[in-house]
Formats: sequence, C-alpha cells, structure tokens
Amino acid sequence: MRDASMKKEKRRNSKQRKAAVRRLVITCSAVIVFCAAIGAWQLYLLYGKSITAHDGEEHLFYISPSTPVTAVLDSVTAAYDISSPLSLRLHAHLMHYPAEGQQYARTGCYKLPARLGTKQLIQTFRNGWQTPVKVTIRNIRTQGQLSARLASQLMLDSADIATRLADKGYMERFGLNTATAVSLFIPDTYEMYWDIAADNLFIRMKHEYDKFWNDNRLALAAELGYQPWQIATIASIVEEETNKEEDMPIIAGLYMNRLRIGMPLQSCPTVKFALQDFSLRRILNKHLEYESPYNTYRHAGLPPGPIRIPRAKTMDYVLHPVKSNYLFMCASTAFDGTHHFSSTYSEHAAYARRYQNELNKRGIK
Repeated sequence: MRDASMKKEKRRNSKQRKAAVRRLVITCSAVIVFCAAIGAWQLYLLYGKSITAHDGEEHLFYISPSTPVTAVLDSVTAAYDISSPLSLRLHAHLMHYPAEGQQYARTGCYKLPARLGTKQLIQTFRNGWQTPVKVTIRNIRTQGQLSARLASQLMLDSADIATRLADKGYMERFGLNTATAVSLFIPDTYEMYWDIAADNLFIRMKHEYDKFWNDNRLALAAELGYQPWQIATIASIVEEETNKEEDMPIIAGLYMNRLRIGMPLQSCPTVKFALQDFSLRRILNKHLEYESPYNTYRHAGLPPGPIRIPRAKTMDYVLHPVKSNYLFMCASTAFDGTHHFSSTYSEHAAYARRYQNELNKRGIK
C-alpha cells in the first residue's frame, strides 16, 4: 500500500512539475512575443514612415535663435500625425537630442518630407541638416529695398545689411564704395542657408560678382573705356528708361555717345532717383532744378552709382552697345516703352513736342 501511495504521489508531483514548466514556457514565450512586438513597433517608429504630414505635403521649419528643443518637437507635432508622441520623445532622449547641456535647437531652415520615421526627424534637427533656401534678388532700386528684401528671405536684420552697404571701409574690401555697393549684387536666384551670417552673405555675393565679371566681360568693359561699376550704372539707367529689350543696346550706345563728347546724360530716371520719388510720371522744370549728384541734367558724366540693381542681361547689352550717331531719344506717343532716336536736336524736338502734347491730352502731370 505504501509503495503504491508513493508512486501515486510521484506521478502527481511529476504532473505538477510538467504543468509548471508548461506555464513557465508559455509565460516566457508570451513575454518574448510581447517584447518582440514592442521592439518591432519601436523599429517601425524609428525607421518606417510612422510620421505623416496632415496635408500630405513636405514642410519647412524655420528655427530661430533661442528656440527650445521642446518647441521644435511641438511644431512638428502640430503639422504631422505622430504615431506615438511618447516614443518620439523617448527616441529623442536616447539619440541625445538635446545633447547634455544643450538648451536650444540649432538654427536654420529644415525640410521634412511628407512621411518619415523618428530617426530621420531627430537626426535632421540634431545634426543641423539644413535645407538651402532660394534667395531672389530682382527689381530693386535702393539700398533700403535691397536690405529689406534680403532680410525678408534670410535670418538677417535689414539694419545689419544696410550698415555694411553704407560703410565705406567695409565696401572697399570688395572694390566698391557706398554709392556703387549695390552693384555687388547680381540679380538672380541663389541657394544659401537661411541662417547665413551677414559677412558670409557679402562674401558669397562677391563670389557671384567675380563669376559674372569674368575675364571676357572685364575685357569688353575695358575696350569701351569703363569699369564694371560704370557698366552697371549705365545699365541701371537703361533699365529705367525702357523695358523693351530691343531698345536697350541702342540706348546704351546713345548714352555712351553723350559721355564721349561730354554732353550731359539728361536722363529723367536719374532725377526720380535723386528725388527718391519713383511715382513721378512727368518730369517738370522744378524737378530738374533739384541739386543732387544723381541729377544728370545738372551734372555731366555718370551719377555716382547705379540707380537700380541692373540685370546681368542688361549689363551684357551695355557691353555690346549698338554703334550709332544717336544723341537724343524720346518716348513714343504709343506709351509702349519704345523710343524715337535722333542724331539732331531739331529732329528730337519734333518728337518731344508730339510727346508733350500727348501727355497733356492724357492729363498726365
């Protein structure tokens, strides 16, 4: 009896041990599966496309100085669907963003695609992987306009730019002065980092300036007897005189004829620039009396510098002027931007009378 009872007890204990082992295996398996699922989910969040823009478009984020890292992550959360905001911040911490002792995010412009994972997102901001912005310089007359235009496209203060343009010593570094400073900026669209420093901006523009003023163009300017700033100044006047491409090299040649014989340019756009009133539609005698080195009715020769930032194309027109005997021009009564060109004053006077009559007829004052 005793032996049978012991055998029965052993069988029961064996069954219990096996049941315990099965429970342990099941529990361990469940834990492993759970951990694997968590791990797979975290890997998906890191490397998969777990973050999606609300509007399905890529987004640019402009980070100014003293922007907290938390504010950057909040701005991303506002624009994107985050599968797990908690995981995003956990991954940021594990990837040392912010780094120890770092309080603020790195400045710059950052582009995020419409879909991405948390690793790409965090690396972009943490490593400072900026996206260059497009900076367009076009249709600018004054240093103030230039400063404001650049500041509107870059993380720069317009006053910092204006101060450099007006600093004689600073502009001498680039072979220019305060009157010719704007000619450093060749109109075009450039790519640069949004947080570029003001000094680096000027260095970049000098690089572009030197690219434009290559040996060939310098030789053409020298052959005509002009320096680059003088070509830019003539081109600026030509641009203000007309928007007709076919007239530009003719007008350039006409002004060069006047300069060659010492005749005043008598260009109405220079008077507008002197007065800083670009809304004038008709130049009157009282305007011609205004004293300014830019008033080419009172002063012979070129004004001190450009009256606008001329296009590269216009400067090329000036470098290839039409050779003629023209000394006079008068805007067409069609008001289409074209001109009548003359070699004699009497012929010009006839065109001028017709133009003045048309101004009166239209009530333009």
